[in-house]
Amino acid sequence: MSEVTRLLGVVAEGDSSAAAQLIPLVYDELRKLAVISLAKEKPGQTLQPTALVHEAYLRLVGDAPPESWNSRGHFFAAASVAIKRILIENARRKHSQKHGGGIVRQELGEAPIEWPEPCEDLLALDESLQKFAAVNPQAAELVHLRYFAGLTLPEAANLLSISPRTAGRVWAYARAWLRNEIENS
Repeated sequence: MSEVTRLLGVVAEGDSSAAAQLIPLVYDELRKLAVISLAKEKPGQTLQPTALVHEAYLRLVGDAPPESWNSRGHFFAAASVAIKRILIENARRKHSQKHGGGIVRQELGEAPIEWPEPCEDLLALDESLQKFAAVNPQAAELVHLRYFAGLTLPEAANLLSISPRTAGRVWAYARAWLRNEIENS
């Protein structure tokens, strides 16, 4: 059993001092997840990887009732979901009327660029992914692990307990389904 898994068990039992011991062990990997997730966003994202890591960590190990993770992989899968939720909440917040709605900032002297707002893409992906999860939960989980956690296909296959070849087929199916859903909505 790794030190991370042991500490996750202690945190789940309610020992708050274990959470302080856990952060140095998982911080670098959480930061890599955040950097990967933010790299997939369009330019103009105001969240920084450090802030994203801190928010995700607080959601996972914060004041809420402790959750038990059965492995290191389970913890990082939960972290990728937390990061995804933070990015979606941030996109919704930016898209709201209170924060400017559809107004796009333009620098003076530059020709306008016709790019859709990043939050619209992420919101469309989230909506399509929720529909997809109802159709095929395992494939939706594979998308979460690949897209939001930044795992390779073999790593995601290992976490889902499926063969890499099966994961490849499921990944191709999921991408096609989601692309069709987003383009037709």
